[in-house]
Amino acid sequence: MHNTDSTIKILMKHLFLILIILLLISCGNEKIVQLPEIDHSDITKILDVSPAYLFYDETKPDSIELNRKNLISTTNWLVNIDKRLTLEQAIPSIVFIQNKKRDAQIHKNESARNYYTCHYKKINNLGFIDFTDIYYHQEDFGNYLKNYSLENVSVLFFNSERATSEYIVTQIKQFQEIDSLSTKLYLHFDKKMNFQQYITCKEQLQKIDSTQINIDNNEFIY
Repeated sequence: MHNTDSTIKILMKHLFLILIILLLISCGNEKIVQLPEIDHSDITKILDVSPAYLFYDETKPDSIELNRKNLISTTNWLVNIDKRLTLEQAIPSIVFIQNKKRDAQIHKNESARNYYTCHYKKINNLGFIDFTDIYYHQEDFGNYLKNYSLENVSVLFFNSERATSEYIVTQIKQFQEIDSLSTKLYLHFDKKMNFQQYITCKEQLQKIDSTQINIDNNEFIY
């Protein structure tokens, strides 16, 4: 029994290493994705997965290439986005991928999640950020809120020119005394922000006590 357990552990380790290689290299094309880096992640292992890739490609007019041919609707999706891409470039493809799963009529798995794949520097391995429940908007915020009360609404904007970890922490601290029962915080991001800067924001936001700030799942890119 002990030998069997050891064999399973070795096989799982090898499978995880293979997954890392597949996440960094598109099958057959050998195109490299420079994953965004994070300093901490609570999620380091995910089973039953299929990957999608957003490559940075300077030869294309919009510098982006989406490869989603290996996605299986019933699995957890690992979305691997090159950290050099801007939100303006990446968000349309991310929304497209999200809608493919949300709109699936058959072979749907309600428990399957979507994750951004990152390089977790501390362990020199993969870490993941769940974005299943995020809804991205590239429309005017005023149009979105026209059917809602503007009272008790707060906005946090992340500027691409200042999106260092220190700046992000400072911005977040400004809102940590907001009464979560009466105020809803909407996140806004500069469309020129690269994906590394965006993931740095998300990493810091995940450290917030959810009882302190009521962060809405709708995010605005402009």
